Amino acid sequence: AHTHSHTGGGDQLTLANSFSFTDIGLKLGEIVAERYRCPYFTELQPLRGEGLVFILLSVLSSELYSYTEEPEFALNRDNFEEDFRSHGVFVIKMTEISLINHRNDQFLCPTFLLGVFDECDTEVDVLHWSRHNIFLLYDMGLFTALLELLSMEIDNSQACSSAVRKPAISLADSTELRVLLSIMYLMVETVRVQTEDDRPEWREAREAFKNELGSPLYNGEPFALLLFTMVTKFCSMNAPHFPMKKVLLLLWKTILFTLGGFEELQEMKVRGRERLCLTPLPEDSIKVVRAMRAASPPASAMELIEQQQQQQKRGRRSRRPLVKQDSLDTYNERDPFKNDDARDEEEDPEDTDSGIEGEVDPLDRDVIIQPPPPPPPLRPPTERVNFPKGLPWAPKVREKDIEHFLETSRNKFIGFTLGNDTETLVGLPRPIHESVKTLKLVSFPATSSWEETRGKTRDTLEGLCLSGEEEVEETPAEILYVGMLPNLSQYVIALLKLLLAAAPTSKAKTDSINILADVLPEEMPITVLQSMKLGIDVNRHKEIIVKAISALLLLLLKHLKLSHIYQFEVVSQHLVFANCIPLILKFFNQNIMSYISAKNSICVLDFPHCVVHEMPELTAESLEAGDCSQFCWRNLFSCINLLRILNKLTKWKHSRTMMLVVFKSAPILKRALKVKQAMMQLYVLKLLKIQTKYLGRQWRKSNMKTMSAIYQKVRHRLNDDWAYGNDIDARPWDFQAEECALRENIEKFNSRRYDNSRNSDFTPVDNCLQSILGQRVELPEDFHYSYEIWLEREVFSQPIQWEGLLQNP
Repeated sequence: AHTHSHTGGGDQLTLANSFSFTDIGLKLGEIVAERYRCPYFTELQPLRGEGLVFILLSVLSSELYSYTEEPEFALNRDNFEEDFRSHGVFVIKMTEISLINHRNDQFLCPTFLLGVFDECDTEVDVLHWSRHNIFLLYDMGLFTALLELLSMEIDNSQACSSAVRKPAISLADSTELRVLLSIMYLMVETVRVQTEDDRPEWREAREAFKNELGSPLYNGEPFALLLFTMVTKFCSMNAPHFPMKKVLLLLWKTILFTLGGFEELQEMKVRGRERLCLTPLPEDSIKVVRAMRAASPPASAMELIEQQQQQQKRGRRSRRPLVKQDSLDTYNERDPFKNDDARDEEEDPEDTDSGIEGEVDPLDRDVIIQPPPPPPPLRPPTERVNFPKGLPWAPKVREKDIEHFLETSRNKFIGFTLGNDTETLVGLPRPIHESVKTLKLVSFPATSSWEETRGKTRDTLEGLCLSGEEEVEETPAEILYVGMLPNLSQYVIALLKLLLAAAPTSKAKTDSINILADVLPEEMPITVLQSMKLGIDVNRHKEIIVKAISALLLLLLKHLKLSHIYQFEVVSQHLVFANCIPLILKFFNQNIMSYISAKNSICVLDFPHCVVHEMPELTAESLEAGDCSQFCWRNLFSCINLLRILNKLTKWKHSRTMMLVVFKSAPILKRALKVKQAMMQLYVLKLLKIQTKYLGRQWRKSNMKTMSAIYQKVRHRLNDDWAYGNDIDARPWDFQAEECALRENIEKFNSRRYDNSRNSDFTPVDNCLQSILGQRVELPEDFHYSYEIWLEREVFSQPIQWEGLLQNP
């Protein structure tokens, strides 16, 4: 489609090398003409089982576009039809052909990639033809042309300097970039999603595109690094007109496509442990979490006090027999989506050290409060009966835990230790033998522990001389890490800046980053209805940015941890030093139920609904009502991702766990338990478990229902007395010392693998006479002229003292 710039006083925005954006169609037409000399027709395939995939693509495509961009769909359609007629095609519909052999195929984008929606009757038809056309255009080499144009736009200093000088940036300043990024996103996301009905050539194209994006084919680096460069350039205020939401969505989907999602990660974990001959995984974590049920959140102290007062007024103080722990999930169930009152914004009194204000479990009180009448069952009784009993996770023990147990036992019974020896049990009582046997049955050595031990061995002089150069497999994660390493700190800081700017708890500041450049219209709203619509669009825009950044960071951490533990530690430490932990806690320090149930969406304006159906009249009442769903799955997804990131940053890190305590995260996390969703509750309980031993006995006593939930849902470590606080790690913490020690190991790892200018004194030396004499030595050109003279002077004329050699061999 033709797009005209609203800046610079002209109809076209000139790019680098005097290449006009409106010549995209011409350039694509040249590619088409070179590769296809004749028309290319295909049969229309039945939709069959593509419905679910189309629904997924519909949701993901709708988030790509803001509601402010909605009028551009009609503009693209009109230009598409105008160009279509210019080729002399008036009768045949575009959906009945796949390609017309003309050099000026300007209609190829972006409407062609959106399924030529004006000729479709349903949303499924639009997405079907969009998928069909995208595979066709990828086969023609469209993505390479788009990449060239995107690089030219990024390097367009004239556009950047013009945007910097502008007092207010609007949607019109990013027209060209938005079109390019939208097309690239649609291509990446559509090709990435696989269906059962995919043609063989589409499956081959998917693998080729995946390898292309993950390989260093674009100026010697993968495509994701170009997008990271756009992020840092935007955050440094050098390119404030970059459409960050589209950049972040494309970056997330690119990494998801090239590295793989959670199911691929699980398969890679299994293969990696098999390759290292380690104990197989005890369970599939994805299946375990999916089978979990959400528990009712613990009632706050204020709610319990109010209930008690009401009972006292009615004179009904009765005792209730003790019920089983299994019934805690159904006890006091109410509507989890009700609006919290103002007291939820205050600090939860149950998290203070006062025994009276702490949480008192109704089951542990002398006077039991009668629960309200049970609600009608939400599911058939047979489902409750068939739910598997027992703990969801198999218990685990680290090798370090076994070593610590034996060290303590040897000191107690025989008065000395044997270091890391876990096999010698001489002199220990029989119960200790049985305990060690039980611990070894559930011992689960982690891949990261194996890599750390191997790395320490290689860091020694003996390890370097014996092992030689380390062989590194060129996986997509390895290629991405090598490319990110020089500017990794800038990438992390830029992402966290954007996350902070998009967080609902952040207040607008004059010096903060403007992330609304690609959502604000040229003319600000003048009516109440327009203001409401823009307000919803802005909130939705921020939610999508949080979703993309949280998913991106979690994917990076998980894949790099699987690639090598120190690659994971590098990114983790950069996140910690950039204050990621307090940032996430600040994000959750809000009315989380309101955020989860937010309705910042206008369904009739979502793509492809808005281009297929007739637009109804929008009113203030319809905008206030929002959609009919109870949850905003986008925000729930973001919250779970941020909790998982926080878990990864603090797991087995004593100093970082103490940061959670210092920042008073317990009341913030407990409020997050009000969201009745099993996966989110699991990761909240994990974060509470690692800090319970530091919160004091009174806190544990006052929060027994939370402690019970931890016991029920979180994996057990047999030697971890998290519920008592007697662990040896409960000691004064030294953040600087621990992080410096970790940093030293990281620097050794990076130097060993990626520093080509290492000290040559530690490189292995070949002492074999045969291999040395067999090496080809490069000699100067004039060597043969003086060789005989050198031989006579240095060898033949020098006497050899054979007796000395015999005496001192």
